[in-house]
Amino acid sequence: MSQFYLDHYGFSVRPFSILPDPAMLFWSDRHKKAFAVLEYGLMTRAPLTVVTGEVGAGKTTLIQALLRRTGPDMRIGLISNARGDRGDLLRWILNAFDIAPPPGADYVDMFQTFQDFVLSEYAAGRLVVLIFDEAQNLGADTLEELRMLTNINSGTDELLQLVLLGQPELRDIITRPELRQFAQRVSATFHLGSFDPDTSAAYIRHRLQKAGGTGQEIDAAAMARIHAEARGVPRMINKIADLALVYGAAADRKTVGADIVDELIRDGLILTAAPEPTLPEPAPADRQARLVLAHEQEVKRDAT
Repeated sequence: MSQFYLDHYGFSVRPFSILPDPAMLFWSDRHKKAFAVLEYGLMTRAPLTVVTGEVGAGKTTLIQALLRRTGPDMRIGLISNARGDRGDLLRWILNAFDIAPPPGADYVDMFQTFQDFVLSEYAAGRLVVLIFDEAQNLGADTLEELRMLTNINSGTDELLQLVLLGQPELRDIITRPELRQFAQRVSATFHLGSFDPDTSAAYIRHRLQKAGGTGQEIDAAAMARIHAEARGVPRMINKIADLALVYGAAADRKTVGADIVDELIRDGLILTAAPEPTLPEPAPADRQARLVLAHEQEVKRDAT
């Protein structure tokens, strides 16, 4: 069926695979700004950079694109779905850099091992960058532990950078009163929202063309239905568009119309999540927090 699917439309690859693929990356206005914030964080050696977005918004794909642009002067560690207490956190971190903890090591031993690694990399002219994907799973206590790791930095030199990507609740966690010191260390932050209807249509055409198609294999009415059902979330757009192409091929249709999208929805093939919550701007609690918020807004303007 897979080869029949590709041959029917003349695709060289599936246009709507849900796996992150930098080669298929669609640079929406929001993605461009999010990527600019990530690059800004690396360029300025910001101790903490945070990017949030709904499930399937493209955060992981952005990180993969970012990793392809980093040079030999950075040592990158990537952690996905880390959980556990502070001791587990250090084991995750050491594992990300292929560092074996000393036999029988306790928390202090593992911290010293990591600190020695950061200092040795700095001496060799390399900056250590630690990236956490799905960082909302860490919880408030572990995030505070991450803040303590940034104390490795000293003087005017930044030895360690942290980049956190997560779902919208990550921003809620960071803005809790008990994490005020963590929020003050965040130099740049951005929320990657869902697509509007025009952007969804451009996204669908982009992926069809990248796969070797004309971009017209799904018509405008079908694109509008896909956007509405997916609520503008890229991963959901991929799922629905992929199934729509399968239904179209089975019906020997060269162009998918809205009727085909309606048919697969009636057949119960799509499970949709609740709408993305509206994120209120965090209310600054004191003068320092207001300065942090002002800095975030300036970063966003610079990235535009």
